[in-house]
Amino acid sequence: MALTPLALAAVAILATDIVFAVDSVPAVYGVTEDPFLVFATNAFALLGLRALYFVLQGVLAKLRHLNHGLAVILAFIGVKLILHWAHGVWPGVPEIPTPLSLGVIVCVLATVTATSLLANRRERRRAPRQPLEEAERHV
Repeated sequence: MALTPLALAAVAILATDIVFAVDSVPAVYGVTEDPFLVFATNAFALLGLRALYFVLQGVLAKLRHLNHGLAVILAFIGVKLILHWAHGVWPGVPEIPTPLSLGVIVCVLATVTATSLLANRRERRRAPRQPLEEAERHV
């Protein structure tokens, strides 16, 4: 029995799925501490991540500001986790409530989506239009 290159590629993809699922655990804990929700979100992440690769590839081309939005969300969740830890040590440190966290995440994603779509529309308007005859020659 030999390990083929296809098998090695499948193992690499599965390992990547597991790394991404484990990496998302702190992000889930930034939203909720319910063990069932943490397990369920990671299970769904493992099941659906591979299928979303192709969707993400197409979406990333259109959502040009998504990387900035995700950086803001990850920074926010990091601050929330630090405040949560600090609140356990020093009760006077404020905590960020879960509804506020979800609101911030939704607002950031909505803002990033809107700015990306507006930037794409603005770029299409600025692009010079080819005359019809020249466009037909290129077809």
